[in-house]
Amino acid sequence: MKKLLKMTALAALLAASTSTFAQIKVTPMNNIQTVTVTQEWDKIFPKSDKVDHQKVQFKNRYGITLVGDLYVPKNAKGKLPAIAVSGPFGAVKEQTSGIYAQELAERGFVTLAFDGSFTGESGGEVRNVASPEINTEDFSAAVDFLGLQSFVDREKIGILGICGWGGFALNNAIMDTRVKAVAVSTMYDMTRVMANGYNDSVDKNARYEMRKTLNQARTEAAKEGHIALGNPSDHLPPPSAHNADTPQFVREYADFYKTKRGFHPRSVNSNSAWTTTNALSFITIPILKYADELQTSVLVVHGEKAHSRYFGEDAFGALGSKNKKLVIVPGATHVDLYDKQSGKIPFDKFEAFYKANLK
Repeated sequence: MKKLLKMTALAALLAASTSTFAQIKVTPMNNIQTVTVTQEWDKIFPKSDKVDHQKVQFKNRYGITLVGDLYVPKNAKGKLPAIAVSGPFGAVKEQTSGIYAQELAERGFVTLAFDGSFTGESGGEVRNVASPEINTEDFSAAVDFLGLQSFVDREKIGILGICGWGGFALNNAIMDTRVKAVAVSTMYDMTRVMANGYNDSVDKNARYEMRKTLNQARTEAAKEGHIALGNPSDHLPPPSAHNADTPQFVREYADFYKTKRGFHPRSVNSNSAWTTTNALSFITIPILKYADELQTSVLVVHGEKAHSRYFGEDAFGALGSKNKKLVIVPGATHVDLYDKQSGKIPFDKFEAFYKANLK
């Protein structure tokens, strides 16, 4: 009898913990190649008791399976507005994008934080490689998935890109007219910085030498099937390797990715490096070429003291949207907008923007 009572109590506990998602049935995509994922909560931030969460899988139009964390406000009813979130460049959904997604779900949105192709838990045969085209497409795949859900209003879907994924988000909103609102936080244009260096310090001659070096690396990488990775310490030196010549923004990155604050084993920036040929397409395929044709509502958020601030301000100036807003966060560095440590992420601004434009 005692054993029966224990089993009954356990069943009740499990039912209580899954009741909301039992009412909100997630519609899967057909014909996807599923991948193995971690079901335990292994994120750098605590789990909220105000939202329900589950892992989901979907695919982009190239057939790559993407893995995301779906956050739904508890006791959600009817069709809700939704936001797909990704970034920073080299991070995973267990880090910054998950922080943004969970917070916005607490504020009434269905949110989907996802890993880009070839990174994190998402698929793609070669690991730790990025693509300006495919990563732009990944946002559309997330919009596809959200639009299939019965509890999402298909006409009220937005996207949010952080750091390098800010550039991809803007590029996607130019391409995908289903996106009704796009916000970016502490954004980079990764094609600009890889081709031109910081503050556009690389000229065409230096860029040619860069191509030569990358293609020499490609010859060697081809022998291994293009899986050759760079040295993690060269990609982002740990704090122990810093010296007087280490740039301040590199110190800030390392303080996040290489310490308990933001470390995650699946993050390229925390625990690995990109492939040795990763930059090849970025230095010849610029994103945001048609920035002046963007018609979607847009919010650009950047830190006052961020080394990357010029990316956000220049992109904002080029965007053709008639409904656009630039928010400069006083005193904030680039990494201050990665998590809640500094208390500087203007979540109220993001909430107000999406509520005004996903209605």
